Formats: sequence, structure tokens, C-alpha cells
Amino acid sequence: METTEQAIDVLLIEDDEQFLDMYRLRLERDGYRVHTATDGERGLTAAGELHPDIIFLDIRLPKVDGFEVLRRLREDPATSHVPVVILSNYGEEEMRDRGHEMGALEFLVKAHTTPVELSEGIEEWLKE
Repeated sequence: METTEQAIDVLLIEDDEQFLDMYRLRLERDGYRVHTATDGERGLTAAGELHPDIIFLDIRLPKVDGFEVLRRLREDPATSHVPVVILSNYGEEEMRDRGHEMGALEFLVKAHTTPVELSEGIEEWLKE
């Protein structure tokens, strides 16, 4: 992948290595600069250090769950503006509502979201 000053930085916070690799490979193939974290603590640290353009966040994570990660991202002035898309195995309405109320831009269910759809959505989500 060729990186440029204009490359979009994506942070994937996901503990399932299979999903992490699947989405990471597609995004990198499409020219995005992808950073990963496999638990909530590492995700928060990475977000603070990298200042990504967009974050994809799982809900069920080791150490710090996704909702707590989202709460802390929104409270921190350095990350409060970063679009966060929840990418979870759980799609219950109350979880979706909670994610949106906490400031998530979108709530996607992994079983219904292909790597191509995720990649194609980035440009649109960054416009919102």
C-alpha cells in the first residue's frame, strides 16, 4: 500500500482476530492506513496517540468494553470529534439506541457487514 499525506487513518478496535484481519486486509487493499487494537485499553491509547480519521469499535472487548471506550472518546477533547462506527455481533435495538445516544455515528452488525461495505462507507461517514 502506498501511504501519502492524504491517507485516511482508520483505527479498528476488535478482539476477534479473524474479523480484525478480514476488515484490515480489505481496508488496506483499498488504500486506507489501518491501525489495530485488540482490547479497549489499547484502543483508547491508540486513539489518543494516532488521532485517527475514523474508528470502528466492537462492543464486547477485553479490559474496557466498547461503550466505555466510546464514553471516554467522547469526553476527551482530543478524540471527541472522531467519527466512531460501532461494529458488533450484537444488534439489539437497545444496544443500537445506546450507541447512538453516546455519539456513535453508525451501528453495524458484523454478520450483515462485508469488508467491502465497510470500506465503501468510510468516505460517506467522514462527510457526516
